[in-house]
Amino acid sequence: MIIDAYNNIWQAGQNSDYLTAETYSVEMMLKDMDAAGVDMAVGCSLGQMIDNDYTASVGRKYPDRIIPFGQVNARDADAADRIRSDHDAHGFKGLKLHPVLHGYHVVDHGLLDPIFEVCAERGMMVLFNALDDAFIHPLGIEEIAKHHPTVPTLIAHMGTVWNVGEAILVAKRTPNIYLETSSTQLIEVRMAYRDLGPEKIIMGTDWPGSDFELERLKIAKSVEDPEHRAMIEGGNLARLLGL
Repeated sequence: MIIDAYNNIWQAGQNSDYLTAETYSVEMMLKDMDAAGVDMAVGCSLGQMIDNDYTASVGRKYPDRIIPFGQVNARDADAADRIRSDHDAHGFKGLKLHPVLHGYHVVDHGLLDPIFEVCAERGMMVLFNALDDAFIHPLGIEEIAKHHPTVPTLIAHMGTVWNVGEAILVAKRTPNIYLETSSTQLIEVRMAYRDLGPEKIIMGTDWPGSDFELERLKIAKSVEDPEHRAMIEGGNLARLLGL
């Protein structure tokens, strides 16, 4: 199966010219998935407009296609309790965190340790939106993740542009850290594959920011071995999520 690790789906809910005033529904994403031969895909809320109820609803509507991940703002005092209640209600298999949009540095044990503890308790993966930024970098993610070794931790975007080397370093030495491919350049995926092999790389598209066909082509050009491509395009994620 082809399983994509990171995508955004939402209904218009704000007036911003950047994304939130326009709907990008799950039905739109499914059409693009079908065109690219993608069987299943993770769906998340936008960082600037968390809507776990909508994300959960599309998981219930399309259980064989959509894997809903929840999201919280780690700054909220009830963040850990909300993860528990959302998991009770919706059974989320993963949690998205976005330090940049929510205004906290990733090396904040006071905020993030309680969240990781809940994810360990509930068997959930953590996905960090980790484009290169002062708020989040791979060494910082490692500082949190290494204290919670049972929580698979996915570095989305692989720290691109400047932190790809760091991302490869921490994925190589920290067993529960994995790298997601969306927004990365072709050469960066090749670098990760050269240094890590296929076990630590997981395909993601970040739809609608990119396209499933483009992401699959990037993986195909980076990884010639079909068995290794199968791991990156779904096998690794299926194992981590218990699918």
